[in-house]
Amino acid sequence: MASKDKTARLSQKALYEKQLNVRISSLKEKGIASASIAKDTTVRSLRAMLRETEERLSVIAALEAKNEEMARIKAEKLAAPKKEKVKKKAGAAEEDQGESKRKQKKAAKKSEKSKPSADS
Repeated sequence: MASKDKTARLSQKALYEKQLNVRISSLKEKGIASASIAKDTTVRSLRAMLRETEERLSVIAALEAKNEEMARIKAEKLAAPKKEKVKKKAGAAEEDQGESKRKQKKAAKKSEKSKPSADS
């Protein structure tokens, strides 16, 4: 049984509930007090397995809800009209800004180097 499968967990839950009810009824037939029944190790372990299974089922339900939400969002995105992208030409961007700071700095450094060597 795949423990991540919802149907498998539902069948586990039904099985544990049935076993718990059988155990409690057999203990009551023996005349054991309800306080002692609550402390019975088998009853406690069955209740723990029930809690674990119910917690797992709630997680599975949350995951299903999330998947449905994601599918709805994806469908909305696919149905929405696509936006056209505006492409800029590489040369146009440089012309608007002139030389970049890096190029200006490089040119200034180059001119400084050429001046001292011209003096010598």
